[in-house]
Amino acid sequence: MIEFSLLTALLAGLLGGVHCVGMCGGIVAAFSFRADGSTPPFRMHLAYNLGRVSSYVLFGALAGALGATLKLAGFMPVQTALFVLAQLVMILLGLYLAGFNQWVLVFERAGGALWKKVKPLFQKLLPVKSLPQAVLAGMAWGWLPCGLVYSVLVSALAAGSATSGAALMLAFGLGTLPNLLGMGLFARQLQPFMQQLWVRRAAGLTVAGFGAWGLLTLIHSAVSNP
Repeated sequence: MIEFSLLTALLAGLLGGVHCVGMCGGIVAAFSFRADGSTPPFRMHLAYNLGRVSSYVLFGALAGALGATLKLAGFMPVQTALFVLAQLVMILLGLYLAGFNQWVLVFERAGGALWKKVKPLFQKLLPVKSLPQAVLAGMAWGWLPCGLVYSVLVSALAAGSATSGAALMLAFGLGTLPNLLGMGLFARQLQPFMQQLWVRRAAGLTVAGFGAWGLLTLIHSAVSNP
């Protein structure tokens, strides 16, 4: 099922751009106001996102390691429960992206306390004057409380190993690149399109569909192998 999970994470990141525009737009704008204008904008934004995705991979490895610990401890029902939870969270995430609920905001509020500790470090890195500094700023950016990230982390927890969890979050991070790179370079053109209702509904329902498909696959497996 790991290939299916990787595809789901990739598409969640890609289609989650409707959330990223509102969540990270201010940070991307702050990155754009850097002191050093000698480095091409694309390279700077690529460095920011490299740092951000690196943080996601670290989170995924830690979550996957925790899931592996539960598995080694003999908690197989817990492992199955985590998979079910991951699919339910994916369905709710899709409904949020489609504009049908606001449950993701609960996750974001929960992560607010941690962000308060990281934010001063993040602010010290601005304005960014070099590519290494941009990577560090991007790594701090990755700690921004985001319901979309937390939702996919549940799937990383269910992945069952540090490697699988890291790979899943890498796939998710790569999925977010087109939107966040595009936002940094073409914000004025991209934002109106991403905010259209039909775009939000199509993206959200697609993500929810993957969660539903995961549950149906599990049910079919249980019926076929009682």
